[in-house]
Formats: sequence, structure tokens, C-alpha cells
Amino acid sequence: MGKPASVLLAPPAPVAKPEPRFFKPGWPLVVLYVFFPLWWALGLAQLIFFVMAAAMVVILRKKGSLKVPHGFALWLLFMIWMFAGVLMVRAVAPDTAPGFGLGRVFNFAVWAGWYVAVTVAMLYVANTAKELPTQKVVRLLGWMFVVTAGFGVLAVLMPTLEFPSLMEVILPKSLVKTNFVRTLVHPSLASSSDFLGYVQPRPTAPFPYSNAWGNNIALYLPFFMLACFGKGAGWRRKLGPVVLVAATFPIIFSLNRGLWISLAFAAIYASVRLAVNGRTRALQALVGALLVGGIVFVSSPLYDTVVLRVETPHSNDRRAGTAETVISVAAQGSPILGFGTTRTMQGSFSSLAGGETAACHQCAAPPLGTQGFMWRLVLTTGFVGTILCLGFFAVSFLRRARGPNPLDVACCTVLLDAVLCFFVYDSLGSAMFTAMIAIGLMARSDLPPEDRAPVDLAPENLVPKEVTA
Repeated sequence: MGKPASVLLAPPAPVAKPEPRFFKPGWPLVVLYVFFPLWWALGLAQLIFFVMAAAMVVILRKKGSLKVPHGFALWLLFMIWMFAGVLMVRAVAPDTAPGFGLGRVFNFAVWAGWYVAVTVAMLYVANTAKELPTQKVVRLLGWMFVVTAGFGVLAVLMPTLEFPSLMEVILPKSLVKTNFVRTLVHPSLASSSDFLGYVQPRPTAPFPYSNAWGNNIALYLPFFMLACFGKGAGWRRKLGPVVLVAATFPIIFSLNRGLWISLAFAAIYASVRLAVNGRTRALQALVGALLVGGIVFVSSPLYDTVVLRVETPHSNDRRAGTAETVISVAAQGSPILGFGTTRTMQGSFSSLAGGETAACHQCAAPPLGTQGFMWRLVLTTGFVGTILCLGFFAVSFLRRARGPNPLDVACCTVLLDAVLCFFVYDSLGSAMFTAMIAIGLMARSDLPPEDRAPVDLAPENLVPKEVTA
């Protein structure tokens, strides 16, 4: 029997045009991380985070209503508190150099921009579970561990390599001459330190500073482990141990004690979580790798470097002095709202007349609000802002602290490392970007089934069957 004429004459259903592959919702993270070595070479390694965050905003606007992680109200209050700090930019903090200029406004704008960018990244990851599979995000961040470790190895082999970037050529010379801008746009593999009694190159690329290198590689490591030893690792499973061994050399030569401590805590925490979750084979593999690596390390010249670094705590007094001064200044001057931006201390920690000299670069006190993101929080947002920020991280951590799947272990390890690094590294930047992506991934576990990724890429399946035995 033929079809009715009305059906035969009906216009064909419209066929949706396929979306260009490059511009699918996951492309901002792909462009950011896959091509990160290129952005570094062009002098765009910092600016690219803001550009991709703007692209994420465009994608999120098309999605309409957004789902937010648990505890997001704390972060939202923190953001409001942080922006309110602009009212204090002109204020004179106790025992700091007086004066106000565009420098403070620029300082506030840059760091406020970072807060916005990392917030966007968190919401983007939390709301693109279908379009951007969890496994893909994990592999992108694992790739960044390879990139960071690879540049670290190059820094050990060719520590003097540097060259002008495209941004360095384009920007006005007067701007590039400033230390802050030059550090951001001038590609160099390493910086040099002589506090051990000899010149020691410390990896920096693809980040501006050696401490930033250490902060970032610590946060990328858990994702690398999950990408290389989780479900679907394939050829990565054989490559993983090689990369880890190679990464040992720049990690040691970086002389980053904060990095070493955070990695030790991460190993302990991951071991405990694996034991509690019954991942016996994964735990045995981790412990075995640590034992073999430890024996090789103690038998190598790297051990002497670590011992010498531990016995040469050249920055302890500066860090302790900065922390004590920041707490005192905030408590006396603006404990509730903070001062919005960093401040320059009068003199040095020992004398108002002290300061940097040609023979003693370390005699000058560092700007208050540096030497650790924790002290930036206290000085710029007060004790209230600090509690709000740390409270959000605590809620995010505790929400998945007992989660049984490997993604929970990896993301909780990242948050633990991130907070530990807050005390010694200026984490607001690419490292905070990674931590907020981890929170976004954790938020996916609370999504209803229809909003999650396909079954084969769901978080609970990111572990091989043989490991769950």
C-alpha cells in the first residue's frame, strides 16, 4: 500500500550541518595544551590561557544554564571578595613603601584576570562531559607532564639556550625591557642559581620561572600516571616508565624543595588511597617502582645534589620573614578585606635602611604577597578571603576523598599538591588552571547519567580490569 500523498509531498527533514571538527567544544583545551611548546616559543605561553578562557566563555554561553561544583558558593563569595579588594589598592599598608600608580592597578587587573580564567576553566570542564570526554582531558594534562619534563631535560643538557620570541619583537622595546614582561615573553630553557657554591642551571621552560616549573610538573604528574597506566593506555603503558625516569633528572636539578616535598606527600597519599580502595596490584606496582627508583637514586650522583640542597636552606629566612610580615601587615591594616595587591616593604627584614646591594641581591625583601600564593591570599583578600578560598578547595577535596575510582585519587592528589604548593609557590597562573580543571573533572561525578560521557570513557572505567582484582 502506497504512502499518503501528504507524506509524499512533505518536505524532507532538515539535515544539520556537521560541526567543523576543529571547533567542537573540546578544542580550547586541545589548542592550549597540544601546541603549548609553540606558544612558549612565540612568547605566548601566558597569554594563551586568557585567549582560550575567552573561547570557553563563548562555548558556555551557548549551553545556557550551567552546573557548578559543590561548594561553588564559597568560590563565588571569594571572587566577590577579591574584586572588592580594588577599593584598597590606594591604601597604604603598615610598614610598606607609600605611593600609588598605574603599576598597582595593572597588578590587580592581571591577577584578577587569572582568577576569572581559572574559574571559567573549571566551569567549562564541569559542563562539557559529553563533548569533552574525561579520558581526553586526562591525556591532555598527562601530555603536559611530558612537555614539562622534556623541556626540563633540555634545560639540563642546554641550559644557556634562549632566543627572542615573536611577541618580544612585536612589543615596544620600552615594555620588553621591564623584567616582568621580558620574563613572560622571552623563551629560555633555564635560570641559574649559585647558592650551592657553584652555578646550577634550574629548568624554567615552558614556564617563566623555575618555581613555576616545579609547581606545574607536580600537578601534571597524577594525570600522567592515570593516562599511562589506566584503562586504554595502550602504547603509553610502555612509554610511561621511560618518561618518569627521564623526568627524575630535571626534578632533582631544579633544586625545588617544595616540589620534592609535594611529590613525597603525593606518593604517600596515593598509596594509602589505593590500599583503602583495594587496588592491590596498582599499589604493588607503585611501591615497587618507588623502591627501585629509590635504590637507583641513592646510588647515583643525584643523591649528593639533594643532600647539598637540603643542607643549603638559602631562602628559608626570606620566606619565613615574608610570611610573618604579611600576616602582621594584614592583621594590623586590613584583616577583613586585605589590600587588593602586593606591596613593597620598607627596607629589609632586619633594618628599615636595608636593601639590595651589588654584593648582596638577597638583602632586599621580596614584595609582600609573593613567595607563596597563601601569602598573596592573606595580603590581597584578607583573612576572610583566604578562608573562603581554602574552604572551597577543602569542600572539593572532601567531596571525593573517599571516591573509589582512580580519577578521584588523581584529582584529590592534585588538590593536595596544589594546597601544599600554596605555601611556597606563587600558584596563581597555569598551576591554578590545572587545579581548577581537576575540580571540574570531580564535579562530573555528580552529574546525572544523561549528562555524563559515554560508558567507556566514564571516570569509574579509567582503570584496567586486571588492576581492580
